[in-house]
Amino acid sequence: MAKEFPLTPTRVPPVRTRFRRILGLLPDPKTVAALRQLRRVEPISMRGQPPVIWDRTRGVIVFDAAGNRWLDFSSGVLITNAGHTHPAIVKAITRQAQKCLTSYCFPNEPRIALTRKLAALAPPGLKKVFLLSTGSETLECAIKLMRTYGRRQGGDRKAVIVSFERAFHGRTLGAQQIGGIPAGKAWIKNLDPEIVQVPFPDGFRTPDTRFELFEETLQKMGISPDQVAGVVVETYQGGGSSFMPVAYAQALRAWCTRHQALLCFDEVQAGFGRCGRMFGFELYGVVPDLFCCGKGISSSLPISAVIGRQEVMDQYGPNEMTSTHSGNPLCCAAALANIETILREKLVQNAARVGVVLQKELDAIKAEFPEVIGARHGHGLVAGLHMVKRGSLEPDGDLAWDVVHACFRKGLLMFAPVGFGGATIKIAPPLCITKEAVQEGCQVIREAIAESLR
Repeated sequence: MAKEFPLTPTRVPPVRTRFRRILGLLPDPKTVAALRQLRRVEPISMRGQPPVIWDRTRGVIVFDAAGNRWLDFSSGVLITNAGHTHPAIVKAITRQAQKCLTSYCFPNEPRIALTRKLAALAPPGLKKVFLLSTGSETLECAIKLMRTYGRRQGGDRKAVIVSFERAFHGRTLGAQQIGGIPAGKAWIKNLDPEIVQVPFPDGFRTPDTRFELFEETLQKMGISPDQVAGVVVETYQGGGSSFMPVAYAQALRAWCTRHQALLCFDEVQAGFGRCGRMFGFELYGVVPDLFCCGKGISSSLPISAVIGRQEVMDQYGPNEMTSTHSGNPLCCAAALANIETILREKLVQNAARVGVVLQKELDAIKAEFPEVIGARHGHGLVAGLHMVKRGSLEPDGDLAWDVVHACFRKGLLMFAPVGFGGATIKIAPPLCITKEAVQEGCQVIREAIAESLR
């Protein structure tokens, strides 16, 4: 079971900078009392994050009611691309809330505007948009579309879905089956034998980054290319912020085209500027057949989307592929305002520019602690420090946890470690962050690692 952050109030050195303020007692007694009440009514699984009760947020700052404030390197969980509580998004939500809160699958104006905007932003040929509520829901839909399309192309035999080891696609049944984390699907009694995983070419946990490894793995499994209905891959693996080589992605695109298999990118963590491009897969110079969006699509309310080719998206008739909150007007208004904000404020360009600073700072930190940082992965404003036991490649989840906890006490907020062995420190600030804030946050990480090694 994963570790819990302690609820014992502890004296810590006060911090006061432009971006951080820690008054000296964390967590404060009122926070402890409230969290203990919460623990009595929620499952243990909801206890995994540093003990701060978010009271208000603004830009790159999270405040609690006691007067502390944290520089946020989490974006919630890669949600607030436009920054926390952006006034334009708040205004759009408030305005829509006074008009209509829900409309099921009956059309509404924000849904019309949002789907048109997403279709305009998507690559040529990917002009159909299906709105949903969560990232997991979009992956469930993608599995359905790939399987249905495969059957139409090659009959029942063309049903295999290929995904990748160490992948994370969500926590619902289908999403966990295409996920590449064995512990995440240990509860599933009857795993689908036609959902398989191949090594992800991150160059660290899988040093072999040849595309031939993809083909060789399928061959060893006894799977022929004409059995594959689709391949689903995270633009970068969320657990480690790990990208595949450009040549690998392009070879994968060519393989899917050659064998009439659909290529689906999971953009839930990558889209809407996070990687320094509107969509992260643009870094590879390829166009998928469909892709899944969520998180940063609204910087706020729960909404997601599957975007793809017409012949893929139009396989089901009226009322055959819907969802209760698909195209919810409030969520659509938030998403539209978010996208317009990202474009107007040039946050994609800022992510690319400031992202260079972030990656360089983290490379410098890795160089200072080479025995405990196995790799720095990332691009734009997402990164992961892969912590290892001294002088080895064995993941060190305890050290990663200690660093995140130390950062919390210093006024830098990140979510609990993720990835292989729970040993990756994930860094993903809002896209409006400045160079100065990135540098200050990285200095806190540097100090936290040094303290955790003492």
